Amino acid sequence: MKIVADENIPLLQPFFGSMGEIHTLPGREISNEHLRDADVLLVRSVTRVDERLLENTGVKFVGSATIGCNHVDMDYLTSRGVGFSNAPGCNASAVVEYVVSCLSVLSEQLGFELEDKTVGIIGRGEIGGRLERALTLLGLEVKSNDPPREAAGEQNLFPLEEVLQCDIITLHTPLTDSGPYPTQGLLNAAMIENLRSDQILINTCRGEVIDEAALKGRLQRGDGLTVALDVWNNEPAIDVELAMLCHFATPHIAGYTLDGRTAGTEIIYQHLSRYLGLPVRHKLGQFLPEPPLRRMAFSSGVDPDWALHTAIRASYDVRHDDSQLKRTLRLDAPIRAQEFDRLRREYRVRRGFDRIKIELKGGKADLLATLSAVGFNLSSK
Repeated sequence: MKIVADENIPLLQPFFGSMGEIHTLPGREISNEHLRDADVLLVRSVTRVDERLLENTGVKFVGSATIGCNHVDMDYLTSRGVGFSNAPGCNASAVVEYVVSCLSVLSEQLGFELEDKTVGIIGRGEIGGRLERALTLLGLEVKSNDPPREAAGEQNLFPLEEVLQCDIITLHTPLTDSGPYPTQGLLNAAMIENLRSDQILINTCRGEVIDEAALKGRLQRGDGLTVALDVWNNEPAIDVELAMLCHFATPHIAGYTLDGRTAGTEIIYQHLSRYLGLPVRHKLGQFLPEPPLRRMAFSSGVDPDWALHTAIRASYDVRHDDSQLKRTLRLDAPIRAQEFDRLRREYRVRRGFDRIKIELKGGKADLLATLSAVGFNLSSK
């Protein structure tokens, strides 16, 4: 069996090596020609899977190691009888940790207390739902908007207009361009223009959800709007001017913990095994290395706020990825695009908060609650 896979999918050989011959390629370069004699295709979000890619190929199963599947023409796969799996929820915790890191750093740089802010979450799916729970436990007032879920009967959702009035707005929708609730261009020029200068906007879903031209025009005025973008139109050839105007600009790595990425590999491995009628022989724990940072310890007299922010930033500090990307933006255009993909391909080992054990002497209830809310593994003495 021939398996063609995006080279950025981790642990391909350990999980799939016994199933067949694995051929890896950059995800943006996978073409119909590469798949002529392939049986299985494994991708991430940068590969558009449709009739153009799969026509006259032998591909019988497509696995996408991603939460979303808007890059996959599901109707075409169904019409051809091609098996499919994605990995819902695999990197949800990582994206939540990215947003929490942004807010932790911004609270210091802009001088505010987290619990004094309201947060508007647009999209209450796997990621948005987890973020809502975490921020609520941290003491923030959260308002979520999700019309499809509201139509399905979900409660405690708010109109978009009300959510856009929150101090912090964070986007977690799938990208859709049709149906009753399209999200392409959801945050349009009028909405961007109406944002207050003291608001914070974070986007970790898809670049196309925001009108980038309008956002760049707004930021060029320099009136105080704070923006953190991890996703962009036209990746990897992103808008340099917009990126440099952002408070934080990162190369589509919000969900790039080793734990989240490898969980995606494990999920599609399990589904392919079942599709082929094979036993599921491997588990993720067999292959993961020990975390570089295994534990932190705080004394009984520690200030809870200081401990929370120290733990967050020691585990993941968004400023590192921001500086890495902005350093590449000074290069010539073709090299910039290559560097965007290189930063993703060679992304450092970043582990999830739950892989770090925090020891807290005295077991302060408030600190235990806040550390637990963002996902840390706790031990009190």
